[in-house]
Amino acid sequence: MKAKDFIPQSNLETINTGKVTWQSPSNIALVKYWGKKKNQIPANPSISFTLNNCKTITSLEFTRKKDSEQKGDLFDFEFYFEGQKKEDFKPKIYTFFERIEEYCPYLMDYKLIINSENSFPHSSGIASSASGMSALALCIMSLEKQLSSSISEDYFYKKASFLARLGSGSACRSVQGKLVVWGEHANIDGSSNLYGVEYPNKVHEVFENYQDTILLVDKGEKKVSSSVGHNLMHDHPFAEERFKQAHKNLAALKDIFKSGNLNDFIEIVESEALTLHAMMMSSKPYFILMKPNTLEIINKIWDFREATGLPVCFTLDAGANVHVLYPEKNKTEVFQFIEDKLLVYCEKNQFISDSIGLGSKKL
Repeated sequence: MKAKDFIPQSNLETINTGKVTWQSPSNIALVKYWGKKKNQIPANPSISFTLNNCKTITSLEFTRKKDSEQKGDLFDFEFYFEGQKKEDFKPKIYTFFERIEEYCPYLMDYKLIINSENSFPHSSGIASSASGMSALALCIMSLEKQLSSSISEDYFYKKASFLARLGSGSACRSVQGKLVVWGEHANIDGSSNLYGVEYPNKVHEVFENYQDTILLVDKGEKKVSSSVGHNLMHDHPFAEERFKQAHKNLAALKDIFKSGNLNDFIEIVESEALTLHAMMMSSKPYFILMKPNTLEIINKIWDFREATGLPVCFTLDAGANVHVLYPEKNKTEVFQFIEDKLLVYCEKNQFISDSIGLGSKKL
């Protein structure tokens, strides 16, 4: 599909008022997206595990403006986060609405109240923008579905992912599926720069219900936002090689997902995590989002894996927290290791137990 296919046709139905609620998960990229082009188009393809417990629940209340009220000029909305009105969040949402205006012109006809809450700390490197923007996009699509009841389920979810991408790139990977690809790749049928798609190829049973224990090294807000980091890739001296590497690693994962070769899986996943942070450290200006305890945890994981032979590995997003990945069958031994050796490096010993989930859900 092309972007123009998501512009609604005329003759929308009239809905005066209503409320919809969606929950949408975060995700953790295995091959990282870092660097983007105009209109939130990724500079390289990525693939992610959809999480189950780290999620955002968002409700959208909508009331059609009266004829005497101004229509078609401004977006009229209030935003509440975890029960509190948040004026400082509104500019990002307003920018999102401006980006999607062409595809959702009906939003200007309504007064909107958005209520959102997370099951995990906001802005701490657990992709809160991914779950938040995908949940909001799904709410908007539920409104559109009421205005145009003929739209198909396939169209609904593709457009929700398309809209979510315009709010936060990685949000398009949080709409549907356990394993989601975003970005065109020659070896993956249906892959698109415009929206995420569920990974279409065979996946070995060892990846079923894969575990992700998220170690909260630093719950504070990041010193450098992901948006700023992405923009620094434009003139990065290693950008083109990095983009080639992402294509190569995603191609290699096709065989790995089929065979269940966890040694090769670990090598790619950890390399991708360290490459992401290497690109940050070699950009101009350069920056470091890892903390000393991040490195302590990584070294402990390497020592444990060498000593036991268990297939446990780490990955990182653009932050200090560590995602510890391992098969469900090894949960007892790995979690004991986490409790005994790793929690001491977390802020107040805090962590989140998570696993692969199925995607978003209407409530």
